[in-house]
Amino acid sequence: MVSPKTGCEAQMYSQDGYTQLTFHYIDGHSESFTVYEPIEDATSPAGVHLEVRHLLEKDWWIVNLEEQTVFINIDNVIKVEVKPAIPNIRGEGVFSNADQVTTINRMR
Repeated sequence: MVSPKTGCEAQMYSQDGYTQLTFHYIDGHSESFTVYEPIEDATSPAGVHLEVRHLLEKDWWIVNLEEQTVFINIDNVIKVEVKPAIPNIRGEGVFSNADQVTTINRMR
């Protein structure tokens, strides 16, 4: 199941039973969705890694909400945040054990 500021068929793994996806778009706005169903093979690190890689290859993500279906063109997305973190994802292109450092952007 999915909900506004809520869910998606792009299913990730969360021990809490849900995953929050936040999409940051090229035009500066963002929106969040909560996904309530984990991927079926999320118990193995390889399963999570393959699911994420497969998902990132898609041009469109489809979010099925109770009251509507949202189609997201990934070409318009500059960043996707996933909470909680996906600890089992490893391998090429993955920076493990990283900390986020925020910088101050100054207007000119």
